[in-house]
Amino acid sequence: MPIEPATRSLIQRAAKVLADGGVVAFPTETVYGLGADATNADAVLRVYEMKGRPRFNPLIAHVADLETAGAHGCFNAPARKLAEAFWPGPLTIVLKRRAESRICDLVSAGLETIALRVPANEIARGLLRAAGCPVAAPSANRAGHVSATAASHVAADLGAGPDFILDGGDTVLGLESTVIDLSGPEPLLLRPGAIPREEIENILAAKLGDATTPNEPTSPLSPGQLASHYAPRARVRLEATCVEPGEALLAFGGNPLPTQ
Repeated sequence: MPIEPATRSLIQRAAKVLADGGVVAFPTETVYGLGADATNADAVLRVYEMKGRPRFNPLIAHVADLETAGAHGCFNAPARKLAEAFWPGPLTIVLKRRAESRICDLVSAGLETIALRVPANEIARGLLRAAGCPVAAPSANRAGHVSATAASHVAADLGAGPDFILDGGDTVLGLESTVIDLSGPEPLLLRPGAIPREEIENILAAKLGDATTPNEPTSPLSPGQLASHYAPRARVRLEATCVEPGEALLAFGGNPLPTQ
Protein backbone atom coordinates (compact mmCIF):
# COMPACT_ATOMS: atom_id res chain seq x y z
CA MET A 1 0.00 0.00 0.00
CA PRO A 2 1.53 3.35 -1.00
CA ILE A 3 2.10 5.97 1.67
CA GLU A 4 0.20 9.17 0.87
CA PRO A 5 0.98 12.67 2.17
CA ALA A 6 -1.75 14.02 4.44
CA THR A 7 -2.99 16.79 2.18
CA ARG A 8 -6.56 18.05 2.47
CA SER A 9 -7.69 16.19 -0.65
CA LEU A 10 -6.05 12.94 0.44
CA ILE A 11 -7.58 13.20 3.92
CA GLN A 12 -10.95 13.44 2.17
CA ARG A 13 -10.08 10.37 0.11
CA ALA A 14 -9.06 8.49 3.25
CA ALA A 15 -12.39 9.43 4.84
CA LYS A 16 -14.16 7.94 1.82
CA VAL A 17 -12.17 4.73 2.31
CA LEU A 18 -13.43 4.58 5.91
CA ALA A 19 -17.01 5.22 4.80
CA ASP A 20 -16.71 2.36 2.31
CA GLY A 21 -15.62 -0.08 5.03
CA GLY A 22 -11.88 0.23 4.48
CA VAL A 23 -8.99 0.41 6.93
CA VAL A 24 -6.85 3.56 7.14
CA ALA A 25 -3.58 4.11 9.00
CA PHE A 26 -3.26 7.69 10.23
CA PRO A 27 -1.11 9.73 12.61
CA THR A 28 -2.10 10.93 16.05
CA GLU A 29 0.04 12.86 18.51
CA THR A 30 0.85 9.59 20.30
CA VAL A 31 1.39 6.83 17.70
CA TYR A 32 -0.09 5.90 14.32
CA GLY A 33 -3.55 4.36 14.48
CA LEU A 34 -5.11 1.63 12.36
CA GLY A 35 -8.63 2.90 11.89
CA ALA A 36 -12.01 1.60 10.76
CA ASP A 37 -15.57 2.92 11.01
CA ALA A 38 -16.48 1.93 14.56
CA THR A 39 -20.11 1.37 13.55
CA ASN A 40 -19.14 -1.17 10.87
CA ALA A 41 -18.50 -4.59 12.43
CA ASP A 42 -16.99 -6.04 9.25
CA ALA A 43 -14.49 -3.18 8.99
CA VAL A 44 -13.57 -3.45 12.68
CA LEU A 45 -13.06 -7.20 12.27
CA ARG A 46 -10.51 -6.46 9.54
CA VAL A 47 -8.54 -4.35 12.03
CA TYR A 48 -8.42 -7.21 14.53
CA GLU A 49 -7.36 -9.66 11.84
CA MET A 50 -4.78 -7.32 10.30
CA LYS A 51 -3.11 -6.84 13.67
CA GLY A 52 -3.48 -10.46 14.78
CA ARG A 53 -5.21 -9.06 17.86
CA PRO A 54 -7.49 -11.21 20.04
CA ARG A 55 -11.11 -10.10 19.85
CA PHE A 56 -11.47 -9.99 23.63
CA ASN A 57 -9.03 -7.05 23.71
CA PRO A 58 -11.15 -3.88 23.29
CA LEU A 59 -10.34 -0.96 21.00
CA ILE A 60 -10.43 2.80 21.52
CA ALA A 61 -13.08 4.76 19.64
CA HIS A 62 -11.69 8.08 18.38
CA VAL A 63 -14.12 10.96 17.90
CA ALA A 64 -13.81 14.55 16.73
CA ASP A 65 -15.03 16.34 19.87
CA LEU A 66 -16.56 16.05 23.33
CA GLU A 67 -20.09 16.47 22.01
CA THR A 68 -19.68 13.44 19.76
CA ALA A 69 -18.14 11.45 22.61
CA GLY A 70 -21.24 12.21 24.69
CA ALA A 71 -23.38 10.36 22.16
CA HIS A 72 -21.54 7.13 22.98
CA GLY A 73 -20.44 7.31 26.61
CA CYS A 74 -22.25 8.28 29.83
CA PHE A 75 -20.22 11.24 31.06
CA ASN A 76 -20.22 11.85 34.80
CA ALA A 77 -18.72 14.92 36.48
CA PRO A 78 -15.16 13.49 36.81
CA ALA A 79 -15.16 12.42 33.16
CA ARG A 80 -16.26 15.85 32.02
CA LYS A 81 -13.52 17.46 34.13
CA LEU A 82 -10.85 15.30 32.53
CA ALA A 83 -12.23 15.78 29.03
CA GLU A 84 -12.30 19.55 29.42
CA ALA A 85 -8.75 19.54 30.83
CA PHE A 86 -7.04 17.13 28.43
CA TRP A 87 -9.10 16.86 25.23
CA PRO A 88 -8.12 17.09 22.52
CA GLY A 89 -5.10 15.14 23.66
CA PRO A 90 -3.52 11.83 24.67
CA LEU A 91 -6.16 10.74 27.18
CA THR A 92 -8.59 7.84 26.77
CA ILE A 93 -11.60 7.70 29.10
CA VAL A 94 -13.51 4.47 29.73
CA LEU A 95 -17.19 5.05 30.50
CA LYS A 96 -20.46 3.20 30.66
CA ARG A 97 -21.68 2.86 27.10
CA ARG A 98 -24.91 4.54 26.05
CA ALA A 99 -27.59 2.09 24.94
CA GLU A 100 -28.25 4.17 21.83
CA SER A 101 -24.58 4.24 20.72
CA ARG A 102 -24.11 2.94 17.18
CA ILE A 103 -20.58 1.71 17.90
CA CYS A 104 -20.51 -2.03 17.26
CA ASP A 105 -20.03 -4.50 20.12
CA LEU A 106 -16.77 -5.74 18.62
CA VAL A 107 -15.07 -2.43 19.48
CA SER A 108 -15.76 -2.86 23.19
CA ALA A 109 -15.19 -6.64 23.08
CA GLY A 110 -18.69 -7.24 24.44
CA LEU A 111 -18.16 -5.08 27.54
CA GLU A 112 -20.75 -2.61 28.82
CA THR A 113 -18.12 0.13 28.68
CA ILE A 114 -16.59 2.11 25.82
CA ALA A 115 -13.11 3.66 25.58
CA LEU A 116 -13.25 7.16 24.03
CA ARG A 117 -10.60 9.63 22.93
CA VAL A 118 -10.45 12.97 21.12
CA PRO A 119 -6.95 13.16 19.58
CA ALA A 120 -5.07 16.45 19.26
CA ASN A 121 -3.31 15.75 15.96
CA GLU A 122 -4.87 17.97 13.29
CA ILE A 123 -4.63 15.29 10.59
CA ALA A 124 -6.47 12.83 12.82
CA ARG A 125 -9.13 15.40 13.70
CA GLY A 126 -9.55 16.36 10.05
CA LEU A 127 -10.02 12.70 9.16
CA LEU A 128 -12.58 12.22 11.93
CA ARG A 129 -14.55 15.29 10.86
CA ALA A 130 -14.47 14.25 7.21
CA ALA A 131 -15.46 10.66 7.97
CA GLY A 132 -18.38 11.73 10.17
CA CYS A 133 -18.20 8.56 12.25
CA PRO A 134 -16.34 7.30 15.31
CA VAL A 135 -13.15 5.52 14.28
CA ALA A 136 -11.95 2.45 16.15
CA ALA A 137 -8.16 2.60 16.05
CA PRO A 138 -5.55 0.61 17.93
CA SER A 139 -1.89 1.27 17.18
CA ALA A 140 -0.93 0.51 13.57
CA ASN A 141 1.32 -2.48 14.13
CA ARG A 142 1.06 -6.22 14.60
CA ALA A 143 -0.18 -7.21 18.04
CA GLY A 144 2.71 -7.34 20.50
CA HIS A 145 5.07 -5.35 18.28
CA VAL A 146 6.38 -1.88 19.09
CA SER A 147 3.92 0.87 18.15
CA ALA A 148 4.42 2.70 14.87
CA THR A 149 5.54 6.32 15.19
CA ALA A 150 6.06 6.93 11.46
CA ALA A 151 4.18 5.95 8.31
CA SER A 152 7.16 3.88 7.19
CA HIS A 153 6.87 1.81 10.38
CA VAL A 154 3.25 1.02 9.50
CA ALA A 155 4.17 -0.16 6.02
CA ALA A 156 7.08 -2.22 7.31
CA ASP A 157 4.99 -4.03 9.93
CA LEU A 158 1.61 -4.37 8.21
CA GLY A 159 2.68 -4.52 4.57
CA ALA A 160 -0.21 -4.27 2.12
CA GLY A 161 -2.84 -4.70 4.84
CA PRO A 162 -4.14 -1.12 5.22
CA ASP A 163 -6.19 0.27 2.34
CA PHE A 164 -4.69 3.72 2.88
CA ILE A 165 -1.74 5.12 4.85
CA LEU A 166 -1.75 8.85 5.63
CA ASP A 167 1.74 10.20 6.24
CA GLY A 168 1.86 12.96 8.84
CA GLY A 169 5.54 12.61 9.67
CA ASP A 170 6.88 11.35 12.97
CA THR A 171 4.46 11.47 15.89
CA VAL A 172 5.12 14.10 18.54
CA LEU A 173 4.90 11.95 21.66
CA GLY A 174 5.68 8.40 20.56
CA LEU A 175 3.83 7.00 23.57
CA GLU A 176 0.27 5.72 23.85
CA SER A 177 -2.55 7.62 25.49
CA THR A 178 -3.15 7.30 29.21
CA VAL A 179 -6.31 5.27 29.86
CA ILE A 180 -8.55 6.12 32.83
CA ASP A 181 -11.62 4.10 33.85
CA LEU A 182 -14.43 6.28 35.20
CA SER A 183 -17.20 3.73 34.77
CA GLY A 184 -17.13 2.54 38.37
CA PRO A 185 -17.19 3.94 41.91
CA GLU A 186 -13.52 5.03 41.87
CA PRO A 187 -11.22 6.29 39.13
CA LEU A 188 -8.73 3.67 37.94
CA LEU A 189 -5.55 3.94 35.92
CA LEU A 190 -5.88 1.18 33.33
CA ARG A 191 -2.83 2.06 31.24
CA PRO A 192 -0.03 4.54 31.96
CA GLY A 193 0.70 6.80 29.02
CA ALA A 194 1.56 10.26 27.80
CA ILE A 195 -0.26 12.14 30.58
CA PRO A 196 1.25 11.48 34.04
CA ARG A 197 -1.09 10.18 36.72
CA GLU A 198 -0.22 13.15 38.95
CA GLU A 199 -1.71 15.60 36.44
CA ILE A 200 -4.90 13.57 36.27
CA GLU A 201 -5.12 13.28 40.05
CA ASN A 202 -4.71 17.06 40.34
CA ILE A 203 -7.71 17.64 38.07
CA LEU A 204 -9.84 15.03 39.85
CA ALA A 205 -8.64 16.04 43.31
CA ALA A 206 -8.53 12.31 44.00
CA LYS A 207 -6.05 9.46 43.87
CA LEU A 208 -6.24 6.97 41.03
CA GLY A 209 -6.58 3.32 41.87
CA ASP A 210 -4.50 0.76 39.99
CA ALA A 211 -6.33 -1.84 37.95
CA THR A 212 -4.99 -5.36 38.20
CA THR A 213 -3.59 -6.91 35.03
CA PRO A 214 -6.02 -9.62 33.94
CA ASN A 215 -4.81 -13.11 33.17
CA GLU A 216 -5.48 -14.31 29.65
CA PRO A 217 -8.07 -15.10 28.43
CA THR A 218 -9.98 -12.90 30.87
CA SER A 219 -11.27 -9.87 28.99
CA PRO A 220 -9.21 -6.75 29.73
CA LEU A 221 -10.97 -3.44 30.31
CA SER A 222 -8.53 -1.54 28.15
CA PRO A 223 -5.82 -1.93 25.53
CA GLY A 224 -2.40 -2.47 27.07
CA GLN A 225 -3.58 -4.65 29.96
CA LEU A 226 -2.53 -8.05 28.67
CA ALA A 227 0.47 -9.69 30.30
CA SER A 228 2.40 -9.33 27.03
CA HIS A 229 1.95 -5.96 25.34
CA TYR A 230 5.22 -4.83 23.77
CA ALA A 231 7.71 -7.40 22.54
CA PRO A 232 10.65 -5.76 20.76
CA ARG A 233 12.56 -8.23 18.63
CA ALA A 234 16.07 -7.53 19.86
CA ARG A 235 18.89 -9.54 21.38
CA VAL A 236 19.56 -8.76 25.04
CA ARG A 237 22.89 -9.36 26.79
CA LEU A 238 23.14 -9.29 30.57
CA GLU A 239 26.23 -8.34 32.59
CA ALA A 240 27.85 -6.84 29.50
CA THR A 241 31.42 -5.59 29.83
CA CYS A 242 31.38 -3.47 26.66
CA VAL A 243 28.93 -2.01 24.14
CA GLU A 244 29.22 -3.64 20.73
CA PRO A 245 28.48 -1.88 17.42
CA GLY A 246 24.75 -1.51 16.81
CA GLU A 247 23.87 -1.96 20.50
CA ALA A 248 22.30 0.43 22.99
CA LEU A 249 23.15 0.35 26.68
CA LEU A 250 20.67 0.20 29.53
CA ALA A 251 22.72 0.70 32.67
CA PHE A 252 22.21 1.58 36.31
CA GLY A 253 25.11 3.31 38.00
CA GLY A 254 27.72 5.93 37.30
CA ASN A 255 30.29 4.14 35.15
CA PRO A 256 29.39 3.82 31.45
CA LEU A 257 30.90 0.88 29.61
CA PRO A 258 33.47 1.32 26.84
CA THR A 259 32.38 0.86 23.23
CA GLN A 260 34.13 -1.37 20.73
